[in-house]
Amino acid sequence: MKAIRMEQTGGPDVMTLVDVDTPTPGDDEILIAQAAAGLNYIDVYHRSGLYPVPLPSGVGLEGAGVVEAVGAAVTGLAVGDRVAYCTGPIGAYAEKHVIKAATAAKLPDEIDFETAAGMMLKGCTAEYLVRRTYPVQRGDWVLFHAAAGGVGLIAGQWLRALGAHSIGTAGSDEKCALAKAHGFDHVINYSTENFAERVQDITDGKGVHVVYDGVGAATFDGSINSLRPRGMMVSYGNASGPVSALDTGILAQKGSLYLTRPTLFTYYASETDAQAGFSSLFDVVTRGDVSIKIEQRYGLGDASQAHTDLEARKTVGSTILLP
Repeated sequence: MKAIRMEQTGGPDVMTLVDVDTPTPGDDEILIAQAAAGLNYIDVYHRSGLYPVPLPSGVGLEGAGVVEAVGAAVTGLAVGDRVAYCTGPIGAYAEKHVIKAATAAKLPDEIDFETAAGMMLKGCTAEYLVRRTYPVQRGDWVLFHAAAGGVGLIAGQWLRALGAHSIGTAGSDEKCALAKAHGFDHVINYSTENFAERVQDITDGKGVHVVYDGVGAATFDGSINSLRPRGMMVSYGNASGPVSALDTGILAQKGSLYLTRPTLFTYYASETDAQAGFSSLFDVVTRGDVSIKIEQRYGLGDASQAHTDLEARKTVGSTILLP
């Protein structure tokens, strides 16, 4: 089979398409013949070395396809089942992939493979953020950065369904318009406006209950300044670089703020939590509250170009690789 591999960390060119042996599933694993794999910013972190992985390594955490083989101890899944996944192990950029059966989600008939591959990690990220890290309630004020990204476009629709007052930021007028079309009540172009000042204007000086910040260093201070007293800062990503050392006294000065740095893998660590999260995501998609649109498609051999475009912020929404 063909798969993307990297021998060292670095730029997009460290990824190459090679021929490898098809893996055999262990007792508690399944082999998936993949219809599509998802592209996510965490893949860049693994490739660049920001999040270290053992080398040599595959790339990618998310995909969808048909179960081709099952381990001896697997129950609940069978050859021919349609499944998707998003918590690894790394190596989704491949024609076939082995994962733990417990981490697979059986797909409803209403959700096709490309949609699943483009929504699982982003959708589950949105799920744990708005339903569990800070459970958004009707009437809450929410600030969500990178609102035109894959997670943001899902979150905007989900926040609308929850009845929140949502503010999204993006780096261009076009991306702001896209975010607005996906449920955000207010949008801010942070390349031309001071988003913290605009948030205070929009909320009549009260600030927001929660900020979801996957951008990192470039937006962290402004995010803190956007919160109301006892608000929660959710720093869940580092697209602009990691946040440097923090003086926790600022949390007191700004009004007894909360700060958390959650990860999908903590919230989806147990089979019970993972399956509950999958179910919640599938419910909002099949109900029509959240619509998933695949904005970019690349061939598996074009993974390097996909990463280049992602890092240059040329992509919007969901992107998939097709074996």
